[in-house]
Amino acid sequence: MTIQERMDASETRIAMTVFPFHTNHHDTLFGGKAMAMMDEVTFMCGTRFCRKQLVTVSTDKIDFHKAIPSGSIVEAIARVESIGRTSLKVFVEIYLESMYQDGRELAIQGRFTFVALDEDKKPVPVLQGLDIIDN
Repeated sequence: MTIQERMDASETRIAMTVFPFHTNHHDTLFGGKAMAMMDEVTFMCGTRFCRKQLVTVSTDKIDFHKAIPSGSIVEAIARVESIGRTSLKVFVEIYLESMYQDGRELAIQGRFTFVALDEDKKPVPVLQGLDIIDN
């Protein structure tokens, strides 16, 4: 499997309904809840890519383009964007859908950086031990 094929195969999607207990006093999704969802889906994506223990080490700029009201459906889509020696960056987008109308729009996007760890919690190369054919 090439690196690009592995990146494509690791794309991860999760969806949820925004209920009132997920919202703030404006009746829109808490920013922290959205960021937790983003961290979770990017973690799953990164783990699927390298099958190593990962920890979140940073987030890049997170842009909140559109408020997400209660009663919406949201889908988070994560893709590995770049690979370093011991780290990888995962890009994530959250799309907003109305429950009762067609269509969707980008609501939030950001990037998360993860580091691969060994059993002793020391950084380890992301691609070490993987069968990668880099064409």
